Amino acid sequence: MALLLIHTGGTIGMVASDAGFVPQQGVVEEFLATLPEGREVETLRLDPLIDSANATPADWDRIAETIAAHHDRYDGVIVTHGTDTLAYTAGALCFALEGLGKPVIVTGSMLPLSVEGNDGARNLSDAIAAAGQAEPGVWVQFAGRLLHGARVRKSHSRAFDAFAADPSDIPPCQPGSRLTRHPIRPARIAVLAVAPGAEESLLDHAGKTCDGLVLRCYGSGTAPDTPGLRAALATAQERAIPVIAVSQCPEGGMALGTYAAGAILRDHGVIDGRDMTPEAAYTKLAHVLSLDDPQARAARLSRALCGEYTP
Repeated sequence: MALLLIHTGGTIGMVASDAGFVPQQGVVEEFLATLPEGREVETLRLDPLIDSANATPADWDRIAETIAAHHDRYDGVIVTHGTDTLAYTAGALCFALEGLGKPVIVTGSMLPLSVEGNDGARNLSDAIAAAGQAEPGVWVQFAGRLLHGARVRKSHSRAFDAFAADPSDIPPCQPGSRLTRHPIRPARIAVLAVAPGAEESLLDHAGKTCDGLVLRCYGSGTAPDTPGLRAALATAQERAIPVIAVSQCPEGGMALGTYAAGAILRDHGVIDGRDMTPEAAYTKLAHVLSLDDPQARAARLSRALCGEYTP
């Protein structure tokens, strides 16, 4: 069984320095050399290696392009990645790779392979095993669990068991007869959270200048009914830019219409993000805004593509 490991950087491949952990070439490769014979894993390093805090949609596109270029040559793919934005990259790959016919396993670690007592060795070994066994789709392997790539979120900043994902019966893969890679193009997307008495000029500016908005609302879908928010949402509606509402609560999701206080969202065509994570909402917007056809954008926004929310 032939597997491809795409190393992008992140804590798993770092070493200690006077300034803290920094990426270094060779760390992941040295670990792979210690694996038992019979595991054919080819390594492809995406230079320059980055700390995932510096990752951009261009990096998501580069990873997706690399997977697509090697899709037919390997039985599975492992992507090593930093944990800070790992959930964003996993979501972006779910939307970018339609008709994926192989498992893509994204993993990383909270401590580098170069540090004694690290979690990287287990995570990477588990990811290699999962790449040969899992169903086609984009998965996250972390702390002994295989998680849905379009529903995963980083839930702890320090613990080895740092990721969580709501379960789904829908695999993290867009159905398709063949692999189609959707390029990810630059887009101006703002993530804005409502808060009591928050400065509303930011909402106004985002409504006038952005291509799409992710609005983090209270509970199951309420927001303060203020002139400022109404004006910002009206501007977004007039400009026909998509606004996806998600909950600030990590579990439970949205249910627009439950409370009258959510009427301001319904009145302005805000999309109910249901139980999507902010990471999934953001990367889905990045995906649809990369499409040229407005009808295709609307169609993809209106349905679950890869289990990113519960239909």
